[in-house]
Amino acid sequence: MLVNCVAYGDGAPRTIALDEIGEALKNPKVFVWVGLHEPDESLLDRLQTQFGLHPLAIEDAHCAHQRTKIEVYGDSLFVAVHTAQMAHDKVDLGETHLFLGRNYLVSVRHGASLSYAPARRACESTPKLLALGPSYALYAVLDFIVDNYFPIVDSFQTRLNELEHAVLGGEFRQHTILQLYELKKHLVRLLLVMNPLLDILSQLVRLYPGLIRDEVRPY
Repeated sequence: MLVNCVAYGDGAPRTIALDEIGEALKNPKVFVWVGLHEPDESLLDRLQTQFGLHPLAIEDAHCAHQRTKIEVYGDSLFVAVHTAQMAHDKVDLGETHLFLGRNYLVSVRHGASLSYAPARRACESTPKLLALGPSYALYAVLDFIVDNYFPIVDSFQTRLNELEHAVLGGEFRQHTILQLYELKKHLVRLLLVMNPLLDILSQLVRLYPGLIRDEVRPY
């Protein structure tokens, strides 16, 4: 359930235990990035204690049936976004909940979602950007989520071309109609997931000074 818990910003990145988070955050040069996958209630309670997270946000992260949204809790943000993966020609949806503070980022994955290890490695390979802190780490995770939409869209395009050739090639039959409707259903589902993310990204570009650094906004 606990994937990573790493402190950055004061020397080389170092893995720390959950109980060491509070002590690490006392150093103003350090930010902590925690990754969780389908945590249970007790683990979320421990994170709430260490970071001082709002109980309503913790409740949302535990339930994992949230709409795409961004909410402000004091000096922290709670972001809920949907992830997507193709499985057997169908779109499986998951959720990621993100807690952003001045010196921490917590990601909580539920359901269909790839590991964010590539996003973390990309950040660690560019120390100057990682030095921008948790708001850059937030960008890296959101960018990774959006990038993983594109293969799904490409697969839809390929399937649509195949169905188009079947119709124009004289192989039109009821099964083709059913496949077209199935494709439309998955496209609408994906659209409902992706559209609300535009508003969240627009807010992150313009708002929340102190949490989103100006150097990160162009990303």
